[in-house]
Amino acid sequence: MKLLIASDIHGSAYWCQKLIDAVAIEKPDRLILLGDILYHGPRNDLPRGYNPKQVINLLNPLAASIIACRGNCEAEVDQMVLDFACMAEANSLIDPHTNKTIFLSHGHVWGPGLHNSVDRWPTLKQGDIFLYGHTHKKVNQQIKGHEGITVFNPGSTSLPKDDTNSYGIYKNGELTHVLF
Repeated sequence: MKLLIASDIHGSAYWCQKLIDAVAIEKPDRLILLGDILYHGPRNDLPRGYNPKQVINLLNPLAASIIACRGNCEAEVDQMVLDFACMAEANSLIDPHTNKTIFLSHGHVWGPGLHNSVDRWPTLKQGDIFLYGHTHKKVNQQIKGHEGITVFNPGSTSLPKDDTNSYGIYKNGELTHVLF
């Protein structure tokens, strides 16, 4: 199973197009979106190419392959224009090859307690994966007290805190960051 994992597009058609281009190259089984898809949010500057309507047009054709969760900037109107579910606080899937549970969250309701994410964990077993966004900072580690569970943040597609726009790839049980 191959997943392309992205978070925090924040309405940037410019960076969303780069994400769509990455999907065409990577050919993942699923595109995972960890929230903050259309709106830039009141604390953020407008991202390059801010055009939420164009982001809708870019993502909706991929709706059948998208698994998403709600970020702190999502609103009911977002669900009205997107053809995939985007309002769940969390989501999960199981890799049939490794039997790992992959838990998806934005980081403001369920999070590992890193870089301004909340510290609220789901029940996971050793070997499972906790994906989150929200902080705009890349993470790929285990946390004391939760040994055996990998915590992964793909960074931000459009507004990274370290100026390196990125996404993540999950393949063969491994997680990696990819810079645009």
